[in-house]
Amino acid sequence: MPRLNLNQFINGDDELSTDRRTHRLLKRKPDRKPKRHHADVEREMSSQSDGRSDFNFTYHASRHEKAWLVHSLGEFYENRWIDDVLRLLKGGKEASVYQCLAHPSTGAGKYLAAKVYRPRMFRNLKNDHLYREGRADLDADGNVILDGGMQHAMYKRTAYGQELLHASWIEHEYQALGQLDAARVDVPTPYACDNNAILMEYIGDAITPAPTLNGIELEPEEAQPLFERLLQNVAVMLEHGRIHGDLSAYNILYWEGDIWLIDFPQAINPDENRNAYRIFERDIIRVCEYFARQGVVSAPRRIAAELWVANGRKLEPDVHPRLLDDRDEADVAYWHSQKEADR
Repeated sequence: MPRLNLNQFINGDDELSTDRRTHRLLKRKPDRKPKRHHADVEREMSSQSDGRSDFNFTYHASRHEKAWLVHSLGEFYENRWIDDVLRLLKGGKEASVYQCLAHPSTGAGKYLAAKVYRPRMFRNLKNDHLYREGRADLDADGNVILDGGMQHAMYKRTAYGQELLHASWIEHEYQALGQLDAARVDVPTPYACDNNAILMEYIGDAITPAPTLNGIELEPEEAQPLFERLLQNVAVMLEHGRIHGDLSAYNILYWEGDIWLIDFPQAINPDENRNAYRIFERDIIRVCEYFARQGVVSAPRRIAAELWVANGRKLEPDVHPRLLDDRDEADVAYWHSQKEADR
């Protein structure tokens, strides 16, 4: 893998930040664009006998888990995205990831990974305001929610409102993955999204899924190049208006010398969130802490500041965002004027 001149890059070298042909700095993705399952080309459903009731999979799930998987992945099965659910790869507080056997017609390889969110009753949506600030709420079809009743339900966090928030959370992750995949960022390619799950590229082989970076001790000769490559990914994300929001070695996959960034439901737009720089700096500090244990010496706060400024953003706004009132029309107008001025 070619070495990246980090000092040159974080000072805003245009060639390094825009050249997508540099070998494996940002890996090439399939030309196939992310598609929602119901927007995919027709899969001859009229001649298909495989209904959701026939969805019996290899993975030995409990009765409740099986019902949830049929509910969450049934449309992927009906629409010939997957033929089987093989095993649980990772369980989590908010979602679990399963290895699925891909239907041959997808062209996505032998396996796909299905990220299935837990039922909303098991998810903590009380503290998501830090990430939801400034971003639109999306419905299950990815459209911005403009209906006043739906907005009121989300504000009051009624049962219906939490269902809408749940769908919006998933839609934001799916759209973030699609946008970053198109920008050649190292993320798993997303293929389809349903109301409770995202189907994406599987990283690993038939036996072993790619582990997260936190469980890997890197070889000395690969730590520095991977660190530089990760920073370039972060910079390209920032260029395309995305901050991961929870980046650490726990949500970076490692496989055969390559990395993939995962878990984007909390991703934010740096132009729409008043806490954006603080969140961005925290991301940089966390990954630098991991690479420091791998022998890579860095100055995380300096790196964060230089990446931020190199992208044309101010470290300190004229008025601190905490002093602005999002219910005051004048303050809101000022905030938008500052965003426009920074572009």
